[in-house]
Amino acid sequence: MTDKFIAEPSPVDFWRSLRYFNLYRLALASLFVFLVGTFGTSLPLGARNWTVFFVASLVYAAVVTLSFIPLRLRWPRFDWQLASQVGGDIVGLSVLSHASGGIQSNIGLLLLVSLAAAGMISRGKITLLFAALASIAALLEHSYDVLYDDAVVAQYVQVGLLCVSYFAVAWLAHTLAKYAVDSQQLAQRRGHDLASLSEANSLVMRDMQDGVLVVDEQGVIMQMNPSAARMLRSSAVSGSSLAENFPLLFGQYALWKRTGTASRDTLQLDVGVQARLRFVAVERDAAHGAVIFLEDMQRVRAEAQQIKLAALGRLTASIAHEVRNPLSAISYATELMQEEQGDAKQQRLLQIVLDNTQRINRIVQDVMQLNRRDRAQPEVFELDAMLHTFVEEFNLAERLEPGVVTLVGVREAEVSFDRGHLRQVLWNLCRNALRYGRKLPGSLALTMSAVEGRVRLDVQDDGPGISAEYQGRLFEPFFTTAADGTGLGLYIAKELCEANGALLEYHGGGRRVGARFRIMFAESPDNSGEHEHVE
Repeated sequence: MTDKFIAEPSPVDFWRSLRYFNLYRLALASLFVFLVGTFGTSLPLGARNWTVFFVASLVYAAVVTLSFIPLRLRWPRFDWQLASQVGGDIVGLSVLSHASGGIQSNIGLLLLVSLAAAGMISRGKITLLFAALASIAALLEHSYDVLYDDAVVAQYVQVGLLCVSYFAVAWLAHTLAKYAVDSQQLAQRRGHDLASLSEANSLVMRDMQDGVLVVDEQGVIMQMNPSAARMLRSSAVSGSSLAENFPLLFGQYALWKRTGTASRDTLQLDVGVQARLRFVAVERDAAHGAVIFLEDMQRVRAEAQQIKLAALGRLTASIAHEVRNPLSAISYATELMQEEQGDAKQQRLLQIVLDNTQRINRIVQDVMQLNRRDRAQPEVFELDAMLHTFVEEFNLAERLEPGVVTLVGVREAEVSFDRGHLRQVLWNLCRNALRYGRKLPGSLALTMSAVEGRVRLDVQDDGPGISAEYQGRLFEPFFTTAADGTGLGLYIAKELCEANGALLEYHGGGRRVGARFRIMFAESPDNSGEHEHVE
């Protein structure tokens, strides 16, 4: 607070304090009226002039009662109301003191309470002005008594001490009020910093890829981030028990509390997710709880694989350019040798050479296409029109009978994708489906649907499907179950999808036999409304 009156509208607590102060004044005035009206002249109150004391008490009580009206209306402003109330106390108590015998009545001491309250409420040096006014009133009252009522001049010492006490209490109240204001501001800053820190902590926990659980010493969950809920397949509310919700994890936590180490660094959770555990005590020991970190090992391995593949991609891309030239020369020389007449054994050997050079050439082309994922140029187009064109081209290229490839649930929807990339992904998926399918009408189905504003495309065949032991390795590079496969087709398809903000996943055959691959496109503003789920 400044040394000036409060110019701006005062906070609610200022008005509340002023109301309490006014209640004290009303109680004091009512007490004077009650004592004088009940006991009359038997009390030292009004010893010099009982009538003046009684009338002044009534007027003082009435003025205090009426002051509740502007206090409720909060008009005029706070500083004026405080000044009027303290000024009323100075005038009223000075008159009551004079009617009771002046400085000897000790009624002037009651002004110390008013000055202290004013200092605490106003929180400024304006209290010193009130102390000066009270001192002037005390000196004037005693001077009047000396001049007209034969008061003792020596009592000026008592009056002076009373005035000094006015200033002392006013200064003390001002100092305490300033300290209270500084403490309040410091508490508000600390509260704001604490709220900001808590918000930052929540944002960090929410965006962390690792699972984080905060538990107390009893194993009660205090906080849990979305990654932990995803890994544990459950979102426990704050205050729930770790032992009831995740008993396997609680066992490791209890062991860590006793021994300081867990029995296993990695834990196979109940839902089959492997996570690396790390316990960190909230303080120096586990007496006040701990923070449990769950690191998804699948994500760690995937990141390590991406780093290795990135380095491998740069290396193989440079090697591929060097391999293509001699490979073309070998292929061309083999074709020339085939044109010459030779025995069957020689022709068969030449054909083996030619087949393997073509296979190596496909591997080189696939490796070189890995670099295309960083050059995606997404564009918005209608998926159904593109699918119709693709099916016609695919039927002609693979010489399929009409009806083998079917479009199911196709409807108008726009997606954002690089056309060339999507064509390459579909070509790879459909060729794999055709290779293992029965090539009958409806054997290969392309099903488009929309869920929660995102378009998805399923590629379904009627083949034997993919065994469970191979499903986890489908998108690994160079993994293949075909004798003549390169093992890069699905890996490149997944990389191209991710480069365009889409996801490629294997979902099994569903209601039908065979395999089903799903492309989940990025959300498009045109598809953000309600859509029917089509299977």
